[in-house]
Amino acid sequence: MTFGLGSRGRFGLLALVACGVTATAGAVPKKPAHSGSQHASRQTAGSAHGPARGSAGAAASRRAGVGGTRAQGKAAGARGGRSSGGARSVHGRAVPQVHVRTVESAPTPVSRQLSTAFVQTEQLRPMAQQLASTRSAAAYAGVQNYAAAHPGEGAAAAYLAIGHAYTLDRSYAAAGGAFRQAANAGTSLKDYADFLGAQASVQNHDATGAITLLTGFGTRYPDSIFAASAPVLLAQAYLLQNDGAAALRALATQMGQPASQKADYLLTEAKAHEQQGDNAAAASILRQIYVRLPFSPEAAQAKAELQKLNAGPSAGERKLHADALFNAHRYAEAGAEYHSIERDDASLGQADRDALEIYAAVCDLRQKHLSRRDAERLPQTSDDSAALRLYILAELARNDGDEAGNRSLLEQMEQRFPNSRWLEEGLYSSGNMYLIKRNSAQAIANYSELFRRFPNSTYAPSSHWRAAWLNYRSRNYAEAARLMEEQVAKYPTSTEAPSALYWRGRLFEDPEKNYAQAANFYNALNTSYQNYYYGVLARERLRAMGAQPTVAPAFPLSSVRTPPAPTLVQALPENDPHLIKARLLANAGLNDYIAPEIQASPGSGQWGALAQAEIYRSYGENVRSLQAIKRAGSSFFALPIREVPNEYWQLLFPRPYWSDLTTDAAAHGLDPYLVASLIRQESEFNPAAVSRANAYGLMQLLPSVGKAEAKKQGIGRFQTGMLLDPSTNLRLGTGNLKAVLDRFGGQAEYALAAYNAGDSPVRRWMAENNYKDIPEFVESIPYSETRDYVQSILRNREMYRQLYAGQ
Repeated sequence: MTFGLGSRGRFGLLALVACGVTATAGAVPKKPAHSGSQHASRQTAGSAHGPARGSAGAAASRRAGVGGTRAQGKAAGARGGRSSGGARSVHGRAVPQVHVRTVESAPTPVSRQLSTAFVQTEQLRPMAQQLASTRSAAAYAGVQNYAAAHPGEGAAAAYLAIGHAYTLDRSYAAAGGAFRQAANAGTSLKDYADFLGAQASVQNHDATGAITLLTGFGTRYPDSIFAASAPVLLAQAYLLQNDGAAALRALATQMGQPASQKADYLLTEAKAHEQQGDNAAAASILRQIYVRLPFSPEAAQAKAELQKLNAGPSAGERKLHADALFNAHRYAEAGAEYHSIERDDASLGQADRDALEIYAAVCDLRQKHLSRRDAERLPQTSDDSAALRLYILAELARNDGDEAGNRSLLEQMEQRFPNSRWLEEGLYSSGNMYLIKRNSAQAIANYSELFRRFPNSTYAPSSHWRAAWLNYRSRNYAEAARLMEEQVAKYPTSTEAPSALYWRGRLFEDPEKNYAQAANFYNALNTSYQNYYYGVLARERLRAMGAQPTVAPAFPLSSVRTPPAPTLVQALPENDPHLIKARLLANAGLNDYIAPEIQASPGSGQWGALAQAEIYRSYGENVRSLQAIKRAGSSFFALPIREVPNEYWQLLFPRPYWSDLTTDAAAHGLDPYLVASLIRQESEFNPAAVSRANAYGLMQLLPSVGKAEAKKQGIGRFQTGMLLDPSTNLRLGTGNLKAVLDRFGGQAEYALAAYNAGDSPVRRWMAENNYKDIPEFVESIPYSETRDYVQSILRNREMYRQLYAGQ
């Protein structure tokens, strides 16, 4: 039995690798034993997570976007300049110019009503937020008392908060009662009371109650965010009554609409067909869910329903499902599914069984559960799974430090499978191995072979840059210069483009002594990457060189991309009903509905991210606030500070806990902006953050580090939970940061690298002692997570300084 599901092998291995099999296994440093390591980070040469498979420039957002910053506070008024658009140039290059507009909306009866309700419920917000978070008896009682004391819209919002909390507690009957009270008390959030009440009724198997609430919902609330979902919920209520025909009639109102492509709609439709006896139609829809929407909660239900109908899923469909799991890095689930397909389907031929065994083995490899002996026992095949088998063996050789074995296996792949994506993976992984081992010549050879054979690979830009950088570090300046210019010309949107611009400029300075051309490269950085790490360094070089004569820019500079000018708002449309309603939802503690409510406004594409961020910040949700402003879609770090409304910077660079932070920083002689930037990178100012490496709180301290620092500072009876207290975490964290800085002579770059990767690797890198300056050391850090970490914190420190200096 064979499967025509792709172009490589019977199962179509292309489906397995198209979305991303990363080549990072084995490049993970050991956790240092000393107490200076903050957390056991899994790191690799190159990207810490492996480059995203897809377009070659996809990873550029890691530095070009708003990644890892947030803001609060007041920026200096002098930086509040506004632009109305239009072209502007600096040193002959176009500068991204922000278009700032004010969005106005006239008040309406609806907006006035909602505004009144919002004002009436402002005092409810802290109680409702606490109830949503803790759902303790005291929190329930507090909101209940508020409802009794504030009839009308205040009571409506309070009962809505109570119903929502009961739903989270799975007390659906109680939730339904609270939602009915909310609907009876006020009108501003009545669509929420009815829809959420209907949801509770369906969960409580009360079909009649749900049908009553949902019949005519779209007519009563045409602007509700639930208008498209109500027919699906109504259909589910009819299914409870075994009325498949009525369910299909309810769903028909959304036929052809976006809602009809969602998993909940499709599963409901399939169950309705099944109740009608049309098992063929049901099975067809269930297959769509299982294969096309593999990560939806309904996918597992679809598989169970197909099996109940004795209609599959087929081995081919299960293979596609497993491939999707693999590409999402859900290796345990994918491996289990590959094994299950092989075990369950007696009609499979030996070739397919062999391929499945190899697919399952690569899942084990990703989980570090595969030994070399097990891999050597894998079957010999003749399709692309044979390339995968060689790749697995090459990875295991790499993990064992067997350079000769790794090289031999890659040579076999080059001879037998010269176009295989597994060769691409193997070359990148092997290049990373040699980068870690400081074998520049072999690393350059592997990286160069990769971008020569696979010029359109997602790995090509990073491989090309590493070849350029390693030539620079080997002082092969002519080849480094050539590759750097080629990097700018061939991969202008790559993550590495700013690095190439800066270091080519440095080569123009020394050894070429062409200072005018160096200035051209630095000016290009200052224009297109103004607030990036290398943009800051470029301005430092320009100041050090002084004025230079004007010369024609070198040809690669014509490829440098200037980000498109965004349109931002400096004032929100205060009379927009959806915006006011979103704020009202925050008062009621219904936080998950804030974003959908704002997005329902037709004009929210330009102001929605700002509105969400400000609402989240208003009740202390710093993480959500930052994530919302990140989604604004603008490359803020490429923009001049003066041209971006202060509201955005204040959200991107917050200063929560600022009094404690500055006090503790001063006590240890630390720059408060460095501390703030480190926290922003570590926890995004989330005091309750706990990492997978068991690091706690704002500054992400390991319990062992916290205990040692507490003893040093005379804090007795230390317990790990104390690290979740912001004041304690700041006190201990600043003390520990000072100790790390002291171990590295006060050099922030060394200390930050050690904070992320541990002291031992940094000592090894320092021991090479052949860096011309600190930026060369930073770019030479072989772990991308650590390199990006250091650069991001230093960049953000400069942003904090520019925004808040003198305040």
